[in-house]
Amino acid sequence: MHSTPTDPPYVRYVHSFEELISTPMCDEFNALCLRRTIEGDFSEVIRHLKAERGITTLERARLLSLPVSAAGKVAIDFMLRDQEQLQSYGLDPEIDCVNGYIGHDQPSLMRTDVCSFHADRATDAADTYLCTYSGASSLGVCHHDVIPRAQIPALRKVLLADFGGEDDENFLEYLSENFYDLHYEALPGARTFCFGVGHLWRIAIDYPGNPVPPCIHRAPDPTVGDPPRLILIG
Repeated sequence: MHSTPTDPPYVRYVHSFEELISTPMCDEFNALCLRRTIEGDFSEVIRHLKAERGITTLERARLLSLPVSAAGKVAIDFMLRDQEQLQSYGLDPEIDCVNGYIGHDQPSLMRTDVCSFHADRATDAADTYLCTYSGASSLGVCHHDVIPRAQIPALRKVLLADFGGEDDENFLEYLSENFYDLHYEALPGARTFCFGVGHLWRIAIDYPGNPVPPCIHRAPDPTVGDPPRLILIG
């Protein structure tokens, strides 16, 4: 795979928060990005959190109670302002401290964690909003450059054996119930792009009637010794 950090395919850039919310996705454009330069000491916020392993959702009161410097307060205010603006549009984003993933390395028939290329899913029209404030960011991949993992012959054979039936509609339901149908394998030479730090993204997800394909993406793989990440997701 090779990364294309500038002008990635099927990404449209916007210039305001309102434009990010209101711009319709069409013509296969399945990701919108508001590019920003952020200020503040997010690393200080992480140090004061002393987060345990896993994902910790950060409530407003906890963030405001941290004994941070002026630079740390700027960072906290920036995150809370993003959250409040999204909430004003009826969305429900959360601010998370991600200190690795519990069970990430457990054996399974097929990888289905957030560090695997995947699409998000909803039953009604919706999008996913993402921003990385500190740490490694998510990675996107062109939807033309992936194959559903459940369609890889050797893996499909394993899944069919676990299902214990025929490759029919019941098997497709089994794939859906176990989220196997949401995960993808990047093909050789796949065009990938980094979401970057500070940029606010709105990405298409899989829902009935969506006019564009979902944005295939993944979280960064945890690396031993790396500090926790601060993200917004909604």
